[in-house]
Amino acid sequence: MADLRDMAGRVTVVVATMNRLRALQRSLPHHPSPVILVDNGSTDGTVGFVQRHFPHVRVVEAGRNLGAPARNLGVELAETPYVAFADDDSWWAAGALDLAADVLDAHPRLAMLGARVLVGAEQRLDPVSEEMRRSPLGVQDDLPGPSVLGFLACGAVVRKKAFLEAGGFDEVIFFFGEEERLAMDLAAQGWGLAYVDAVVAHHHPSPPRDPAGRQALAVRNAVLTAVLRRPWRVVALRSLGALRRGPLGWRGLRTTLPRLPQALAQRRQLPPDVEQARRTLERDHGT
Repeated sequence: MADLRDMAGRVTVVVATMNRLRALQRSLPHHPSPVILVDNGSTDGTVGFVQRHFPHVRVVEAGRNLGAPARNLGVELAETPYVAFADDDSWWAAGALDLAADVLDAHPRLAMLGARVLVGAEQRLDPVSEEMRRSPLGVQDDLPGPSVLGFLACGAVVRKKAFLEAGGFDEVIFFFGEEERLAMDLAAQGWGLAYVDAVVAHHHPSPPRDPAGRQALAVRNAVLTAVLRRPWRVVALRSLGALRRGPLGWRGLRTTLPRLPQALAQRRQLPPDVEQARRTLERDHGT
């Protein structure tokens, strides 16, 4: 008989957190091993609590807030071929990661599998999952579902090798909307990204502490992502759209400036086919 630990050992769950102990108390019991928790300098006792009550979880202390790139540390330490991301307020449905690993095993060009994310106790379909489900990019012969050029980090399973080759999440974006640049870079390297409806993740988000701040952050990161990879026309359109949004857009543009030199230093345009796919998605979304 096969060793069940070997069968379940294809996927590592990586969680990045900061001062979200209460959310972790709910989510960590749902995670199958192996689990790596990267702590972004919490001051609420997260590290000690997890070490005491969840000894199977490997805790990595970043010592400061690394933002989304904290997940990169977990991926580098993972000893499995695949990594499933989870937020401190999300978890994977029973059996979902075994199924995801089977899909990735069967599709060697697949770098990122986007799951069906169900939100809250009422299990509402996340709007991003709905967009991926009806992606206008179609289904390629060697992929298991609709092709996509974005994903929700809390509903993504990635191939470790591809993730690291694409550079993981980056410090320019830091947090919020960090998936877009990574998705485009994976596609630019020839990897496939696909939505698989049968793989399910659960997300129970708390209300945002600063809704206005998140909107400004979304503006900032949309412009920075365009600077990193898109034609200057797209950069101009996103900047103009931010100006038209009023105070929140202006705030987002102001916070873009300190990160602009780093974004320009890392700028490179996408291959024509990936840029065209990105434009197809934007037309479909009306953006």
